[in-house]
Amino acid sequence: MKAIELTAPDLGAFRRTELDEPRPGRGEVLVRLRAAALNYVDVAIATGAFPGAAFPLIPVADGAGEIAALGEGVDGLAVGDRVIPHFMPDWQGGAIAPRHVAAMRGITRPGSLAEYVAVPAASLVALPAHLDFVQGATLPIAATTAWNAVRSAALRPGSVVVLLGTGGVSLFALQFAKASGATVILASSSDEKLERARRLGADHLVNYRATPAWDEEALKLTGGRGADLVVETVGGATFARALNAAAMGGTVFTVGFVGGTAASLDLLTIIVKALRIVGNNTGSVADLAEATRAIAAHRIVPAIDRVFGLDEVAAAYAELAAGGRHFGKLAIAH
Repeated sequence: MKAIELTAPDLGAFRRTELDEPRPGRGEVLVRLRAAALNYVDVAIATGAFPGAAFPLIPVADGAGEIAALGEGVDGLAVGDRVIPHFMPDWQGGAIAPRHVAAMRGITRPGSLAEYVAVPAASLVALPAHLDFVQGATLPIAATTAWNAVRSAALRPGSVVVLLGTGGVSLFALQFAKASGATVILASSSDEKLERARRLGADHLVNYRATPAWDEEALKLTGGRGADLVVETVGGATFARALNAAAMGGTVFTVGFVGGTAASLDLLTIIVKALRIVGNNTGSVADLAEATRAIAAHRIVPAIDRVFGLDEVAAAYAELAAGGRHFGKLAIAH
């Protein structure tokens, strides 16, 4: 089968190769991959910023395709079913544990830049009928993370959410939050992106280049109350502002590290406001299944900025690594 390998932690170290087609073992399914989608973890692997990878490897955690063959003992699935493989195939449900992170697609297991992949049948989720393969490939990490963010704050009509930037997690969180009846404040450095976010349903827009104190603006927009949920997708550089923007009893859901992993913060803010700080490492297969059901029910369509071809993998990585240029997801069609 045809595949793309990453031979070293270097954004220029991609090569085309031919590998033996995998065979599904007992309890496994062979998936014919049709598309992949990038996340920052993929760039972290390709730049040596994420531990645990052994090169060469087939990169890209997220993908979608159709079942090509069933291994022994697999029930409830059929050849031709359109499916999404989960990023961490051993994490079926419940709280995360060390055993769940040993297998990670695109890191310690083959990723999505190959014609075929063999994965545990229990790690597959049905692709919503209204989405194509490229759209489905964007769901595993970003949509699951956003879904867990929305659930962490038990959003309901009248809740307020603050989102940072217009990456995949933020835009999925915007769509889930609006489906929950929440009011969304979204901050970006680009007026053009803010306008696109408005068309997706954002209620209040803040250009943080014009208004660096976006947290104070969020407080002003809520009459001093703050947000029930702040989805912190940047990292250390903005964490103190995220705490300030949160309402008393609110949740700061932290998933990003593009702005650094070290944060200086005032613990008194967390204590006095009784904030919940929730870290997240994507989610389980059960979480992805819930997210896809919500996407199907509300007919949510992922925001995709650009679709690259397999001969443009290095360019796709470079675009994501550049930061701040894309709106939503970057995908790769097979």
